[in-house]
Amino acid sequence: MSDKDLARLIQIQGVSPWRIHVARWIESQGVQFVIVAVILLNSVVLGLETFPRILEGYGPLLKAIDRACLLVFIIELGVKLAVYRGIFWKNAWNGFDFVVIAIAVVPSSGPFAVLRALRVLRVLRLLTVIPSLQKVVAAFFHAIPGLGGVMAVLAVFFFTAGVLATHLFGVSFPDWFGNLNRSLFTLFQIMTLEGWSMGIVRPVMVVHPWAWAFFVPFIVIATFTILNLFIGIIVSTMQELNQSPPKSPSRSDKLALLEKIEADIQSLKASLEEGPANPQP
Repeated sequence: MSDKDLARLIQIQGVSPWRIHVARWIESQGVQFVIVAVILLNSVVLGLETFPRILEGYGPLLKAIDRACLLVFIIELGVKLAVYRGIFWKNAWNGFDFVVIAIAVVPSSGPFAVLRALRVLRVLRLLTVIPSLQKVVAAFFHAIPGLGGVMAVLAVFFFTAGVLATHLFGVSFPDWFGNLNRSLFTLFQIMTLEGWSMGIVRPVMVVHPWAWAFFVPFIVIATFTILNLFIGIIVSTMQELNQSPPKSPSRSDKLALLEKIEADIQSLKASLEEGPANPQP
């Protein structure tokens, strides 16, 4: 649950005292530490299940641990739904948690057998629990508008280079540059610098010695320039988010405010039970 959700819960008039108690407990550092530990344990189990020899010897134990971890996630989700109610759905991270857990609950047999592989999505719950990881993901989504322009430039550049490579090398190397689709895939491989020299460029230069004049500028522009723009935009966005003032109170501030509200409720309840101090005759 994010800071905004807990802040909204605090602002609700007439909130039940038990909801404040449970909210303070579910958002405490101890509980969050346990959730992170369970997620990591579940990740180890899912990894061990990929080894046939380990699965053959310890399959029942691994399945029992996996179900226990799922039970912890279901209880956590149920507690948050009971405490935050409608506010729960106003946070995208909570919706992600709900979908991940719902997929894990679906029976992994029959037509839903393919969903069994999606259990690994539970590992992604680390993004919703650890605030530092949330900041990284938030920075990435916040940078998407800026990345759109870079992607458009990259698309235009790739299309131009793909058409040009098809005309230049398509006849001599049809497997790599026979049509636009093959040229784009080959250029993408070259952009990643995966086997571009000995695997593609040098064989092409045997037939076309001047081919370096095409591939070297392509690598400089596509790999070292445009891709670095992606990194620069994301890093710049993360710096902006870190330098901006916090929009919500910290966890300690929220817990202190919860304790104050709880004390006020108890004081008001005691006053109502005692009645007026000086009753009129």
